[in-house]
Amino acid sequence: MSAPAAGPQAPTGVRATARIAAAADGSLPLLAGDGPLALRRTRATRAGSRVTVVGAMTAPLGGDRLAIETEVRAGARLTVDSAAATVALPGRDPAAEAHYEVRLRVGEGAELRWLPEQLVCARGSRLRMRTRVELAPTARLVLREEQVLGRYGEQPGTLATRLTAHRAGRPLLDQELHFGPGAPGGWDGGAVLAGHRAVGQLLVVDRCFGTDPVEPRMLGETACLVPLAGPGVLVTAVAPDALLLRRTLDAALEALERRSAADVPAHAAVR
Repeated sequence: MSAPAAGPQAPTGVRATARIAAAADGSLPLLAGDGPLALRRTRATRAGSRVTVVGAMTAPLGGDRLAIETEVRAGARLTVDSAAATVALPGRDPAAEAHYEVRLRVGEGAELRWLPEQLVCARGSRLRMRTRVELAPTARLVLREEQVLGRYGEQPGTLATRLTAHRAGRPLLDQELHFGPGAPGGWDGGAVLAGHRAVGQLLVVDRCFGTDPVEPRMLGETACLVPLAGPGVLVTAVAPDALLLRRTLDAALEALERRSAADVPAHAAVR
């Protein structure tokens, strides 16, 4: 007697999408967590409303498909952070990738500060992350992404990230990074990470950078600042650990925000 034909396998992993919308009056018309992505309204700041992402369960694991959608409506100000680092782990199927998508829309005269904690890629994990940003012509953005390759004393998982930003419908940034055992060869060499295990990006978009752009420069030995073809600045840094990476990006952000607030020449604020 022959065995019955195997049917299509059910997808493994968690499917979850969290959604946030912020309005100019300080309200949050939409605040809906899902699965491992719990959302909490936390104390407002000078930058307007604040939402903290709280991990309700271990995620992402191999096979998970997670997403966060955020809309900052015209005139609104919103900060989104997270309560702890996100740790990518292998799932039951070692070959299964996890997918994590972030979709951000910022309207006219609105401001979004997207400041999550680090993403840690544990040994054996396979994560593909995509961040898409759509900005109105007068929108302001501060976006920080930090990746830590492996927990203390362990080899990293495989990580592929892509960050794209459009302003007024036109491309502002399209950056793709691959790290870990499944990435193309040379990712850990002297031309890329040179043995460092923490890497981060800071994207600041502000109209003041269009009228008085900053000059490209090194920020210490392992970070650089480059102006974009539009009113934006990108800081990219590597470091031996997450603490030093955060200090580097925080110092760069502080200098850029002083320059934005005072509207002084770039060379006077960013050194």
